Amino acid sequence: MKKKLPPQPVALITGSAGGLGAFLTRTLARMGYAIVLHHRSGASATLRLARQLRQYGTPTEVVRADLSIPTQVDRLIQRVQKRFGRLDLLINNAGTYRPTPLLRTLPADWFAGLHSTTTAVFLLTRAALPLFPKKGGRIINLGDAAADRLSARRLAPGYHVGKTGVTLLTRSFAAQLIRRHITVNLISPGYLENSVDLPPPHTLPSGRAVRFTEVAAALHYLLSPEAAQVTGTNLVISGGWNL
Repeated sequence: MKKKLPPQPVALITGSAGGLGAFLTRTLARMGYAIVLHHRSGASATLRLARQLRQYGTPTEVVRADLSIPTQVDRLIQRVQKRFGRLDLLINNAGTYRPTPLLRTLPADWFAGLHSTTTAVFLLTRAALPLFPKKGGRIINLGDAAADRLSARRLAPGYHVGKTGVTLLTRSFAAQLIRRHITVNLISPGYLENSVDLPPPHTLPSGRAVRFTEVAAALHYLLSPEAAQVTGTNLVISGGWNL
C-alpha cells in the first residue's frame, strides 16, 4: 500500500517583492513550502520572483493588497483559501520606512509607517487564523532592534511606533494562541545590508551590517521542531547595535 504523503506546508510572506522579503521567500521555497507572495506596489518584482519559484517547482500565488484595509486583507485570505485551503506559516515582513524628521513628518508619513506595521500585523494575523490546521503553525513578525526601547526617535516616528506595536502584538497573540499550538515570535534585525541610511561599517559595534543569511538562520530555528515551545520571543540580531 502506497504511503500517503503529508500535505505541502503553505507560507504567506508579506512585502515579498525585494530585499529581505524576497530572500526569505527563496529560503522558504528551498525548505519545501508552497508560497503566497504579497505585495502592495511592487507588482513587477513580485511577478518576476514568482516566475523564478515556479521554474523550480514551487507552487506560488501572487496577491496584491493594502494590508491597512480590512476588506483587502479578507480578499487576500480568500485567495489563499481558494488556492491552497490552508496556511502553516505567516511572516509579517511588510513595513514602510520614510526617514522624515519628526517635526517635518506629515500625516501621510505617519500613517504609512503605522499602518504598514502594527495595523497590518493585527488585521492579517486575525484574518489568517481560521486557515491554520488543528496541529497549529507558526507566525513570525519582523521587528526592529530598537522596537522594545522607549527612547526618542529622530526620524520616521510612525514606523518606529508601529514596530513597537508589533512587539506588543507578538507577545499578545502568543499568549492567546499557544493553546492552539500556534507560536508567535519576533525577529528584530539591526542595520541590514540593504538598510536605508546605512551608516559606515566602522561606526557599527560589530564592524558590519546584519546579513540576510543571519536573519534566515533565525527563521530556520523558529520553524524547527526544537522551537515548538518558543513563543512570544523577540530574537534580536543586531551585532551589538542599540545595546
